[in-house]
Amino acid sequence: MFYIAILLLLVVVGLIVFWTWTGWLAAGALKTVPQIGSIRSVEGGAIHFTDTGPRDRQTLVLIHGLSGNLRNFNYGMIEDLSLDFRVINIDRPGSGYSTRDSDDLARLPAQAAMIWELLAQLGVEQPVLVGHSLGGALALSMALDNRDRVGALALLCPLTAGVSEPPPVFKPLTISSGRVRRAIGHTIAAPIARMTGRRTLSAVFAPEPAPEDFMCRGGGELAFRPEAFVTASADLHAVHACMPEQSARYATDLDVPGGILFGADDNLLSPDLHGKQMEQYGLSCETLPGRGHMIPVTAPRESADFVRRMANLAR
Repeated sequence: MFYIAILLLLVVVGLIVFWTWTGWLAAGALKTVPQIGSIRSVEGGAIHFTDTGPRDRQTLVLIHGLSGNLRNFNYGMIEDLSLDFRVINIDRPGSGYSTRDSDDLARLPAQAAMIWELLAQLGVEQPVLVGHSLGGALALSMALDNRDRVGALALLCPLTAGVSEPPPVFKPLTISSGRVRRAIGHTIAAPIARMTGRRTLSAVFAPEPAPEDFMCRGGGELAFRPEAFVTASADLHAVHACMPEQSARYATDLDVPGGILFGADDNLLSPDLHGKQMEQYGLSCETLPGRGHMIPVTAPRESADFVRRMANLAR
């Protein structure tokens, strides 16, 4: 019994240490990557966004991917596109400085409804939806249920089909229990993310190098908050459940002009499965040789040029 008591004590002490470490990392992240936009309440939570460019021009809505935030578009795309468009760049519900009230709202149609409510508040009509990675799946969900409200789609390395399992770098997020997510998020997730950060970024950006300033300029440090782990895990669980039904609707319900741009050497999502396969549903597909998954960061000029061309298709 003595040894069991000692073991339990060590476990408790260890959890306290990790909980304290997590709090320290989260506080540092908020200082390093502060809120830069406005926050509007919507049903189910609140959305953090920036709104730049001329108000009388075509509106673009930028939607980031899994474990990301609006700063992922902070490597030239915002500045470039804001010269010619009104650009609304959002933290997806639950990500960055946005919030959502429950894990049930991780489902793509639920996130889509929250974003549509924000856009209605801002008086936005027929926007061009620019979705990266998981943000591409979300843009497609928005178009499937509200095709008359979408001007065009400009999807960057999007998730468009169900996959049997996530890329290895995201497997630690595959947790179905909300309680377990929160327990891990508030104890070991952030310290482990801190220790494995370089390896994780290398996997996400491969075959290209990750920018040295991504943790600050690209908002990467916000992944050290407990909420970020909980949100990403819930997102991954929800999208796995949603994608088979969503992809089954493309043939009958996807009626929006636009296209897809992929890094030809994307290490996370297959350009053939998630890009070329979508040509049968009216979306063009292009690839950038030598580029990986994070083209909004590594190829911002090419990505912005692609968005411009897709915006010209808007109805």
